[in-house]
Amino acid sequence: MTTASEPRLAWDYTDVAHAYLKRPAYAPDAIDAILRNAALGRGARACDVGAGTGKLSLPLLERGLEVVAVEPNDAMRRLGRAQTAHHAAVRWQRGYAEATGLPDGSCDAVGFGSSFNVVDAAAAVRESARILRPGGWVFCLWNHRRLDDALQAAIEDLIRAYVPGFTHGARRADPSAALRAGSWFGDIRALEAAVVHVVSREDFAAAWRSHLTLRRQAGDALEDVLVAIDGLLEKHAAPLLRVPYVTRAWLARKRRR
Repeated sequence: MTTASEPRLAWDYTDVAHAYLKRPAYAPDAIDAILRNAALGRGARACDVGAGTGKLSLPLLERGLEVVAVEPNDAMRRLGRAQTAHHAAVRWQRGYAEATGLPDGSCDAVGFGSSFNVVDAAAAVRESARILRPGGWVFCLWNHRRLDDALQAAIEDLIRAYVPGFTHGARRADPSAALRAGSWFGDIRALEAAVVHVVSREDFAAAWRSHLTLRRQAGDALEDVLVAIDGLLEKHAAPLLRVPYVTRAWLARKRRR
């Protein structure tokens, strides 16, 4: 339950936490490029904000970083702990982008894996600056569906047939202006890398239930959309899919004052 001292959550993933597990991993080349640009090596300490089920924490841990995974949703946090249980260098805790609970200057990096679009950006940038050491980096990244792919394009057309005016929202927008706000950060860099999600037809369909951008805009039409996606996949897709995405990321360095 949210208390008076906790930020209000605008997006609740409780009912779709298990479906979130089916979503694609980030492109390994994008993760490597982030770490290379930010000069983050083994033993560096990163805070994964809105860590969810560990989609960002896992590749950071696999590359030798220490991770504090901050996640406000109890269901997502339980799954994230389970997904990362084989790593000793992770600590999960309840917290928020706007109030992580971490000490001042305690992190080398702060990452937002598909979460920067669902928080109070100004407050999240301010909190990131507080917990970062001077010269530390904040970064945010998303997986974007490749709409030049035939299957993805067909699904996009289907969604728009049920939800006229459907938009992808802030998750496809450039966050550079938000990262610059407050003058804590500079040296903003953008990068991207391709990734192919190899997934069963059933799991790909299930993952759509965790798509809260669609859920919020579809309203009462959501179940019709999901049934239509299921039908499209059964009719046109192979049992095992190779679905292309592009991971897009932005980084910004904390100024040394």
